[in-house]
Amino acid sequence: MRVLVTGGAGYIGSHTCLRLLEAGHEVHVVDDLSNSSRVALERVATLTGCAVPLTVADVRDESVLDQVVTEFAPEAVIHFAGLKSVGESVAQPLRYWQVNVDSTMALLAVMERHDVRRLVFSSSATVYGTPGALPIDETAPVGVGISNPYGRTKFVIEQLLEDLALSDAPWEFVSLRYFNPVGAHASGRIGEDPRNIPNNLAPYVTQVLAGRLEELSVFGDDYGTADGTGVRDYVHVMDLADAHLAALENCAPGFDAVNVGTGRGTSVLELVAAFERVSGRPVPLRVTERRPGDVAACYADVSKARRLWGWTASHSIEEACADAWRWQQDNPQGFLS
Repeated sequence: MRVLVTGGAGYIGSHTCLRLLEAGHEVHVVDDLSNSSRVALERVATLTGCAVPLTVADVRDESVLDQVVTEFAPEAVIHFAGLKSVGESVAQPLRYWQVNVDSTMALLAVMERHDVRRLVFSSSATVYGTPGALPIDETAPVGVGISNPYGRTKFVIEQLLEDLALSDAPWEFVSLRYFNPVGAHASGRIGEDPRNIPNNLAPYVTQVLAGRLEELSVFGDDYGTADGTGVRDYVHVMDLADAHLAALENCAPGFDAVNVGTGRGTSVLELVAAFERVSGRPVPLRVTERRPGDVAACYADVSKARRLWGWTASHSIEEACADAWRWQQDNPQGFLS
């Protein structure tokens, strides 16, 4: 299958491209490289022995997308492109609405013109807002109590996909509601490489362990959880990549949303302890105020993915931390190393 991958040079996108190529699919990436690196795709090409064509462009540019779709003739699209920091979205809501929603609308317009009807969307567990019950399954309410603009953009995009799926056109949409991606490819050749101070916990911890950052800031220890720190469902990025492959190959007419996580909650302090075990080093930390937009606990019911596709996460937290630490050690300055 020929697959157009927007945002394919990013963290999750590059790992998914690797899995797609390993499974025999062709890919073409469109990415503006604002929070990613072409080196990631060069390494994917080396690891797989397959070409990874890249068009450097903003996905909101319909003229460029039209040209790519005309020349590549994709049979499906995986849409990663967008901004993804919860905290940043609170500070810059207009930018998040413009980039995330406008890029999706532009992409869908181009797909419609070229009669490309299969799309896997990179959504988020933030669409559930503050969960009423744990674990969260796909029947839980969405769009209510979402505490940040990032999550609201994901929710609105899902609504758009649902509306299109109800139209006369034969659309096939799967929205993957990620929980918290972590880890790196076992080779240590690709991984998470934030441009600035990391917003996600795992790369922040690895940079502290490597001495790039002085200490870890723990955003709040007064939540109603076992140790007072936030609890999340950390899913290995290669398991997440496998979920994209499963969704792509099993798309059906209409719209469906599927959780992608492990089904287990891990607190900030538990994740820190796992990193300390795999690295053999202590993680200096200090507790600060809660971060705007964060919820106390969030972890998935993943039975739907297992039922539909036979997919389950196969990597442990220890493996995810070990892979993330290997990536950091082998690439102390990220893709600039």
